[in-house]
Amino acid sequence: MTQKLGPYQLLSRLGAGGFGVVHLALDPEGRTVAVKVLHPHVTADSGALARLAREVETMRLVGGPHVAEVLDASLDVAEPYLVTRYVQGRPLSAVPTPVAELRLLASGLADALLAMHEAGVVHRDLKPANVMMAEGEPVVIDFGIASALDSLSVTASGAVVGTPGYLAPEVLEGKESGMAADVFSFGATLAYAATGRQPYGQGPASAVAYRVVHHDADLEGAPDWLAPLLHECLAIDPAARPTAAQICARLGVEAVPRAHHASLPPAATALRSRPGETHDLETREWRPGQERHRPPVEESRARHRESVRRRWLIGSGLFVALLAAAARGPLPEVALFLLAAYALVAVIDAGVALLSRGLFRLFRTSRIIYDFAAMLGAVGLCLGLSTFFSTFTLALFAGTALVVGIVFLLSA
Repeated sequence: MTQKLGPYQLLSRLGAGGFGVVHLALDPEGRTVAVKVLHPHVTADSGALARLAREVETMRLVGGPHVAEVLDASLDVAEPYLVTRYVQGRPLSAVPTPVAELRLLASGLADALLAMHEAGVVHRDLKPANVMMAEGEPVVIDFGIASALDSLSVTASGAVVGTPGYLAPEVLEGKESGMAADVFSFGATLAYAATGRQPYGQGPASAVAYRVVHHDADLEGAPDWLAPLLHECLAIDPAARPTAAQICARLGVEAVPRAHHASLPPAATALRSRPGETHDLETREWRPGQERHRPPVEESRARHRESVRRRWLIGSGLFVALLAAAARGPLPEVALFLLAAYALVAVIDAGVALLSRGLFRLFRTSRIIYDFAAMLGAVGLCLGLSTFFSTFTLALFAGTALVVGIVFLLSA
């Protein structure tokens, strides 16, 4: 049974961290989002919560393909929560290392770092667990939360603000820290991805923290094109580290114009303001006709789902045609039944396309064309195969295709 929190339907628990429990949820328009419900010991700290409330509007300015945008927040309710874009994938800490597409990872992380720093947001807890790998692309999550909730009472209540080995030396020593601390965390995270080892080793947190402050990182095995940049990012002196813009320049990441926008659905509200409280930052809603440097997240997902649907349509058509061709000689009724069932499914799918609404209207015409092309193609392929191949050969092909399909499904 789903639980409702504000305008969001909570579907399932995704995980938990030092600051809250993350749920997969649906927004009022039926889109998937990630809802982080803050822990009671966090919400009990009124000072930290007020600071987070002030930071949320700034966090909502961070946009780009490599960050999980903050979409909504409600912090003055019984169960305060934050809403971000849902990223389907695995954290960098759970994927095989060294990472094969290291240049792609480095470029994506650099772009995310620049997006945060351009908006004036410091992540403060950048680490492999906070980098989601979605179809080979890195997406940074939980930015700004650790920085906003960095208070003695919250820390004492059990939430560790940051992870030794990825926290900059100045943070561990209690000194003033800023964006240079994120650069250090960027270097440590990328070093882990490049070598497959913790850059400052393992062991008790105190021992790791000591090595961060007093020793160099273990970068053995890092590729030559990356090692010099990692050395600079992991410098003990914050002033010696490059900026996010300099890192992007070194890695050849092209700067793109970022639309500082709020992706908040119309049915949901932005940060709930208390009576008499105003925000200087204007929330701008994107409308059709306005240019954006990339498609909206939901449109990208719809295109991906349509691509997957087409693959299944073509793959199932090939398999049905193969089975029908094998059965056409000894069992013509079975062959006719298989082709008729596939044609019926294709016609139903085309009918659904005609009645589709929302983003699916973008693919209405092409979807109908694909359905009828697949239906006719299956019939034509069946006739062609049965003409040129024997029943035994076709049956052998069909059995092989079935085994390969089952193995593929199990591996997926």
